[in-house]
Amino acid sequence: MSTVKKLIRAVSAAREAYLNEVSNVTELQAQWKPAPEVWNITEITEHLFWAEHGAIAVMWKTIHAIRDGKTERTYDFVHKDLPVEEIIRLTWREKEIVPAMAAPRLGGPLSFWKASLDSLQPVLEAFGSDLREMELRLQAHPHPVSGPMDFHQRLEFYAFISTGTGARFYGCLMKCPDRMYKK
Repeated sequence: MSTVKKLIRAVSAAREAYLNEVSNVTELQAQWKPAPEVWNITEITEHLFWAEHGAIAVMWKTIHAIRDGKTERTYDFVHKDLPVEEIIRLTWREKEIVPAMAAPRLGGPLSFWKASLDSLQPVLEAFGSDLREMELRLQAHPHPVSGPMDFHQRLEFYAFISTGTGARFYGCLMKCPDRMYKK
């Protein structure tokens, strides 16, 4: 299996794991917040949708700009060859502010955002079919917080964030009062 396919599968698996984690959460439970400044489950799910949707769109736009000679990307940049966990460790602060394009902003029911997040699968697969192995280590568009990464790192990043966000969110659910949530 190609590296591109493995990366696409990793993003898909992370998204699927998150959606499975929230599959039995009610709309009432999805609105619960452990603190006013903490996102609830619906907001986290909306964020994951916007983050992945925006990332796929901009990665696709960037790879075509590179191919068409409209932008130049190199193999040399500050985070070259670093694992995504190290990039995040070096660049993120506690209570990092989410970039506006990935922030929850529309609201609505959890069921809508779960369906929306799940709907990204065919788009991700189409991007994976278009992305070439030799392009994986080209510098992609910079992340608003983490800065420059290559396409390989960007795909790893979205798999990591979905899994990491799911794990952080699960901790919030476990603090939820018994009347709200039972595992």
